Amino acid sequence: MKLLEGKVAIVTGASRGIGKAVAKELARQGAAIAFTDLKRDDVARETENEIAATGARVKMYASNAASFADTAATVEEIIKEFGRVDILVNNAGITRDGLLMRATEEQWDMVINVNLKSVFNFTKAVSATMIRQRAGSIINMSSVVGVSGNAGQSNYAASKAGIIGFTKSIAKELGSRDIRVNAIAPGFIITEMTGQLPEEVRKEWAAKIPLKRGGTPEDIASVCLFLASDMSAYVTGQTIHVCGGMNT
Repeated sequence: MKLLEGKVAIVTGASRGIGKAVAKELARQGAAIAFTDLKRDDVARETENEIAATGARVKMYASNAASFADTAATVEEIIKEFGRVDILVNNAGITRDGLLMRATEEQWDMVINVNLKSVFNFTKAVSATMIRQRAGSIINMSSVVGVSGNAGQSNYAASKAGIIGFTKSIAKELGSRDIRVNAIAPGFIITEMTGQLPEEVRKEWAAKIPLKRGGTPEDIASVCLFLASDMSAYVTGQTIHVCGGMNT
């Protein structure tokens, strides 16, 4: 029997990168997948087709995770369509890097809203259903930058550090209902975004990592599967670093 047979998972920001890998891995393990992104474009449709090819039930929802009202409406639609929510992966995120002296208020607000407020939005939207079910797993995508900081990423670091604090707090609030809340802190992961960096920068990053390589989206997806499944039935309020040892 598959690890997530009969479960329903929501994965935000899942058209590409880490979110896509997570959605596909959960689908392979038997979960029905509702995934979101800003718009239903060719990339989103291709992701939907790839997930469907695993044999899983899947539907893509165009939704702005940074909008409280949009999120509430989307989750309501998902519950009507799928009947329940067992797993929430808060993955939606962006970067708008720059040194503080050059950063704009717009850049700050955009990163905080997409990365941090979206976690509040979706967690609040699914919590009532999970409480009624007396079961659920919420997985929030943080970053090692939220723990160690990084020059030129004050907005991103603040948003990801906020996710860790939020995770610990909500784990305490929802634990009595058998709802687990955990965070993953990826390190240097090879995605379309990081793939645009100059090769010398990527080599410099890899040299600092004890495992001497960048991670893959699939590395994150494997840990996400652990947290989504009953294998982690006694794990909550934790932040798991998936970074090849770079933040030890």
